[in-house]
Amino acid sequence: MPAELGAADIMRVMELLPHRYPFLMVDRIIAIDRDESCIGIKNVTINEPHFSGHFPSAPVFPGVLLIEGMAQTAGAICCAHKLQGDAKPSKVFFMTIDKAKFRKPVLPGDVVEYHMRKISNRRFMWWFRGEAKVNGTLVAEAEIGAMLVTE
Repeated sequence: MPAELGAADIMRVMELLPHRYPFLMVDRIIAIDRDESCIGIKNVTINEPHFSGHFPSAPVFPGVLLIEGMAQTAGAICCAHKLQGDAKPSKVFFMTIDKAKFRKPVLPGDVVEYHMRKISNRRFMWWFRGEAKVNGTLVAEAEIGAMLVTE
């Protein structure tokens, strides 16, 4: 029998991450399999502040924010996993970006899915492979590393 997959609504995501509007790049997380994998959801809206300058006549969601959304999604499930253990993480620091590729533009009205899969982890450091998809089409991908810090 397969393991039951978890989910995190926006209130739970905000418990796990220190990020807030306008820099919170994930609205919910679904299909959480411990710290092994998950799918983060980002609803892209024209009201977001970066669209006033990127680009006013043809708004495109910045690629760097897609990578940030991947990192936030991975960081949230790492924090959730660690909260079940001994040490309570207080911050997640983005450490590495490798093999980043941007394939198609993301536009207002799109729903981005951040498909994250753990590559490895050692103590408070994790590495993930991420794919950002819109309607099942790959729009960006990267490998990212993060470190959890406890107080």
